[in-house]
Amino acid sequence: MRDTLPIVALVGRPNVGKSSLFNRITRRNKAIIDPTPGVTRDRQFATVEGGGRRFILVDTGGIECQPGREGRDESEAKVSVLIREQSWQAVNDADLIVLVVDGKEGPTSDDLELISGLRKTAKPLLVAVNKIDDQGREEERISPFYALGVSGLWPLSAAHGYGMDDFLSELRAQLGPEDGEGQTEEDGEAPIRLAFIGRPNVGKSSLINRLLGEERMVVSEVPGTTRDSVDTLLERHGRRYLLIDTAGIRRKGKVADKVEKFSVLRALRALEKCDIALVLLDAGEGITEQDTKVIGYAFERGRACLVAVNKWDLVKGDAKRQKWLLSEIERATNFVGYAPVATLSAMTGQGVGQIFKQVETIFRQFSATVTTGLVNRVLQKAVTAHPPALHQGKRLKFYYTTQVATRPPTFAIYVNYPKGVHFSYYRYLVNQFRAELKLDQTSLRILLKERQRKDYGSTGPAGAA
Repeated sequence: MRDTLPIVALVGRPNVGKSSLFNRITRRNKAIIDPTPGVTRDRQFATVEGGGRRFILVDTGGIECQPGREGRDESEAKVSVLIREQSWQAVNDADLIVLVVDGKEGPTSDDLELISGLRKTAKPLLVAVNKIDDQGREEERISPFYALGVSGLWPLSAAHGYGMDDFLSELRAQLGPEDGEGQTEEDGEAPIRLAFIGRPNVGKSSLINRLLGEERMVVSEVPGTTRDSVDTLLERHGRRYLLIDTAGIRRKGKVADKVEKFSVLRALRALEKCDIALVLLDAGEGITEQDTKVIGYAFERGRACLVAVNKWDLVKGDAKRQKWLLSEIERATNFVGYAPVATLSAMTGQGVGQIFKQVETIFRQFSATVTTGLVNRVLQKAVTAHPPALHQGKRLKFYYTTQVATRPPTFAIYVNYPKGVHFSYYRYLVNQFRAELKLDQTSLRILLKERQRKDYGSTGPAGAA
């Protein structure tokens, strides 16, 4: 499904303030801002509401007219070319284009070449002259840009908000009135939010591209290509999915670049808003300590989890290697034994078709609701079959339980001494609930509470089980 709201694309050279303008318009710090050119790589989307008009705003990577210029190594030049291609794809998708230029630096040859290319699209175009931080020098700063040959220049400061009201009024006027047919689909089921996480270069963007059937994300063999978390809406057989591509999560000691530190934070934030974490591993490298840490991030946040072993084509025909890989993964991920393991190849498409079927099963359990009568029968059966040990010479009494939340399924058990429940018995109860309630492929939480409504704040072991 594609939103029918109009699309506004922010384009321009690197480091002219596109991401700052994106954040100012959307009123949130979603795009990474850093003075290092090339920070924004994949397209970033947000729905903007206000002033009687809604539209989709797209932040893009900087377009360099000469990406292979002197002083760049080969890998940087390749990524720069990919960013340029993605930015022009955003231009092709857009209904209105905003060219952002640097008011302090003045017009450059790249600006002139860019506007020449944008004119050929025959789409509405606004030129935002950014970094007008000194209003007294506005005329001096803006006058050189008349050389671009456009009738309307909009001086503003994305950092401080100067000129934004006039600029946004003109932008909305260019889009025209909302006719009611441009509404995004609000009715029906909410999409399943699926975050693709893992170490750099394991194929997250490639897998999303395979699922989408189009080259939507920047895909490169250069580790760390994806820096922002990017959301893409997909509809398949009447079910909607929100696919969240994230930056690769490296070992902490290797995160020297401060921009990448922001990327790690954003990948972790993606876990907060997703339903299912699809953790990608590299079949060529096997599971590493860092892979288990990434899975641990999902575990701690109570997310459902699907472990996907990508690049399975690399071990095609090697049954011994395949068996060893799967046994190593099982051993290393025993703390999330509920997480299914899928083998696939984003490059060849092998096994990719099974992803949605597995996601549906996991999500159904992740969203499950259980009647109070059934869950209490499960608790009584578990305690009768294996009574808990005494606590300081006193018998532990489990009075009743009830489901208090979903996503993940969360149950509160009322007991006379919550802190007296041993870790091993807590795990026993979790396993019994999982087996009896047929919740074997989702995270699950049990909260131990004192009957006298005195909340100890105890949830058993940290994270979801």
